[in-house]
Amino acid sequence: GNNTARSLCLAAAMSGMEFRFAAPEGYELPADVVARAEELAAASGGSVARLRDPREAVKGADVVYTDVWASMGQEEESAARREAFQGYQVDAELMSLAKADAIFMHDLPAHRGEEVSAEVIEGAQSVVFDQAENRLHAQKGALALILGEESG
Repeated sequence: GNNTARSLCLAAAMSGMEFRFAAPEGYELPADVVARAEELAAASGGSVARLRDPREAVKGADVVYTDVWASMGQEEESAARREAFQGYQVDAELMSLAKADAIFMHDLPAHRGEEVSAEVIEGAQSVVFDQAENRLHAQKGALALILGEESG
């Protein structure tokens, strides 16, 4: 699992959410992250499930979130990762298994045709551009806090 998946898993567990993570063999979340998330989920009323089948992971979901299959620094692994993640693309068929009012999220930049289809990322359920705008405001707030502490 990548940093986004780790952070989402821990945040969802702290918040009492049901978190389902699907990945091919060899790309699972690290055991220590899962163990910590399970502790947090037990305290908050949430749950954590590690799955192989992306269809099982999105069934009835409120939010479907994916990320790039190869992050920065993993370029040499990109061909192997594309092969391993075949069948994990978030497309219209996969989104149809989530709740009818489910939203699609991605922290961008996305590779249309790899981890997400153009139809989904540009569709009505996609909130990726709102998500990017919200990230901008969060970053501005963090900068204001940091600069305020340094000058004060």
